[in-house]
Amino acid sequence: MALIEYKKAGLRYTVISTMQAGIELSGAEAKAVRKKQGKLDGARVIIRGGEAFVVGMSIPPYQVGNTPAGYDPERTRRLLLKKSEIVELAEEEAKKGLTVVPLEVYNAGRYLKVRVAVVRGKNKSDKRESLKLKDAKREMDRAMRTK
Repeated sequence: MALIEYKKAGLRYTVISTMQAGIELSGAEAKAVRKKQGKLDGARVIIRGGEAFVVGMSIPPYQVGNTPAGYDPERTRRLLLKKSEIVELAEEEAKKGLTVVPLEVYNAGRYLKVRVAVVRGKNKSDKRESLKLKDAKREMDRAMRTK
């Protein structure tokens, strides 16, 4: 069950491959995510110095009154991956036209995980085609339910 989703990822990108990663959060951030507070819109994954980071992910303060001074809701957060997975993501990111984005944050037992995907951006005609397919599927489902 996803706690936070990047809902427009299916419209904006074509997903090539996905993988699961842990995420390094403070205690208050983890509580906020478990309350389904946060946004992944515009977030992406960067690889620097042999580590993977999520940039642009926003997690608001859990309790505004108890927020530590200088808390930045859009700070860079480290992803917990194996070295081989980081190398694989770095190679994919280096290819022209590909980027790595987080799709969702979810619970895996007591841990919070992030599903990251290697994606290719869609152009306008691809987006229109995706919307047409989605509408056609909705109409088929509606027709099947009424029978």
